[in-house]
Amino acid sequence: MKNLQKKTANRPLRSAPKAAVKKVEKPLEKKTKEKAAEGEKLQKILARAGKGSRRELEKVIEQGRVSVDGKIAQLGDRVQLSNGTKIRMDGHIVYLKNAEKEVCRVLMYYKPEGELCTRSDPEGRATVFDRLPRLTGSRWIAVGRLDINTSGLLLFTTDGELANRLMHPSQEVEREYSVRVFGNVDDAMLQRLRKGVKLEDGMANFKQIKATGGAGINQWFDVTLTEGRNREVRRLWESQEVQVSRLIRIRYGNIKLQKGLPRGGWEEMDLQKVNYLRELVGLPPETESKIDVTKNRRRTNIRQIRKSVKQHQKYRK
Repeated sequence: MKNLQKKTANRPLRSAPKAAVKKVEKPLEKKTKEKAAEGEKLQKILARAGKGSRRELEKVIEQGRVSVDGKIAQLGDRVQLSNGTKIRMDGHIVYLKNAEKEVCRVLMYYKPEGELCTRSDPEGRATVFDRLPRLTGSRWIAVGRLDINTSGLLLFTTDGELANRLMHPSQEVEREYSVRVFGNVDDAMLQRLRKGVKLEDGMANFKQIKATGGAGINQWFDVTLTEGRNREVRRLWESQEVQVSRLIRIRYGNIKLQKGLPRGGWEEMDLQKVNYLRELVGLPPETESKIDVTKNRRRTNIRQIRKSVKQHQKYRK
């Protein structure tokens, strides 16, 4: 009996060290997680350096085209920047300090039909980047896309974070289009399009629909969306067995397509418009601008743009 009592009395003493070990392990795990979360997402750093939008750069990282201090980066990597950090993209060094100090610039471009929203095309077709002004140490990033048969307002910026936020569905930035449709349109159809219809990638709807002209089976409408899914305007109308025969984007947020801007022409935005876009998506305002817009200068710019557009069209032929 005495031996049994001794064994029973000793049992809690044996388990005590295990409990003590567990208490020590928990704070160690927490510290490890905190350490892993240090730094900034690599795609965000590259976007701020003007190398593309975050979505574009995620693909670039996945393709193994980015290295950090000589090691190939992976999607999800975070980087703790220091004076000695070296990030390369396609073998070229990314100048992070210059990128952080760079003034945010935004262009309004009137995309004509027939141009692709890509930097280069293997078939040699015209792209929206062909006519934009050249930059040193940075590059233009398209804020979203318009398909080859769609014309109208397309924004470009040197700020990757601004581009990413303007495109992101969570920001609900309005895009307005002028659309000509071919087919019978009635009030019941318009109500369905406002309420929402099911597409292959989920529910979608127009926030606003306004009839603007036309007669019979050829009618014009102004429609508003708060997201930018692929061919969404066309697919919404096609879901009602109505064909889109013309599509022009006329507004992005409160930025409207300038009436005097020719197709294929661009105009750089002043500080007030740039800061409107930045504040719209929760970014701090800029204090500097690369341009000094005046009425006389704008007239000169329009003449130069029309001349360059004609020369470009002649060259493409």
